[in-house]
Amino acid sequence: MIGTIAAILTTLSFVPQAYQVIKTKDTSGISLGMYIAFVIGVFLWIIHGVNIQDYNLIGANAITFIFASIILTYKIKYK
Repeated sequence: MIGTIAAILTTLSFVPQAYQVIKTKDTSGISLGMYIAFVIGVFLWIIHGVNIQDYNLIGANAITFIFASIILTYKIKYK
């Protein structure tokens, strides 16, 4: 139960940031290096989840990957 709540909170924590970036296209306060590393790290968690067949791990990280990738894309596009 604790892991599920943690996954939901950490995954949804990217929603406000992604919304703000999409709305304003302002990424000046976001570190490009951090988001590149983060997106790669989340992708690797997805691969790990697939390897161990942990669907909660895959699902939470897949959603996080989408939101973080949106933010990263805007950071690169509107640099």
